[in-house]
Amino acid sequence: MKVYGITNCNSVKKALDWLKANHVDYEFHDFKKLSISEQKLEEWDQKAGYEKFMNKQGLTWKQLDPQVKESIKTNTDALKLLQQKTSIIKRPVIEKDGFLFFGFDEEVYERLIK
Repeated sequence: MKVYGITNCNSVKKALDWLKANHVDYEFHDFKKLSISEQKLEEWDQKAGYEKFMNKQGLTWKQLDPQVKESIKTNTDALKLLQQKTSIIKRPVIEKDGFLFFGFDEEVYERLIK
């Protein structure tokens, strides 16, 4: 299983704590240290649609220049922005055996990860 996120994100911290407490092995990919590939973003977009993992509720999105926000008209535009500003990606991202989930939800983790 692979977990994507940033270490100082509260949702990521909750998810990692849950995984450890439930003895779930995982590999952590830190967006800040390792970035994210265009191919991985395209894969997620194909599986879920970028709207599912572009966090418009977070501080990074809210602080963007209005012109930048308005320039997002296609998935190509969105993925380019997400690659440049990984903090806009909803976190954590969980990949496991075809399962793809964005965010922390203990009930979902209990059902689909354990």
